[in-house]
Amino acid sequence: MNAEAVTSPEVTSPDAPSRPPTVPSTVVWCCGRPYVLEASPGRARWMGNDHRGRPEALSSAELQRRGWSHRRAC
Repeated sequence: MNAEAVTSPEVTSPDAPSRPPTVPSTVVWCCGRPYVLEASPGRARWMGNDHRGRPEALSSAELQRRGWSHRRAC
């Protein structure tokens, strides 16, 4: 893997959008788990569960870095 692929902010999948949606209550998938965009006063955050079922909040940047999709990837 080259360094450019690791540091690039763009999602490498050709069918995935590069930035997460900004509409509240939107559901996306990341790492096989669903995340919902929660609109709160201040900064919006993506809420889901980690691999142990604990609540996890991600920023749009973190969701983009981890890779996301509108569809569940198995």
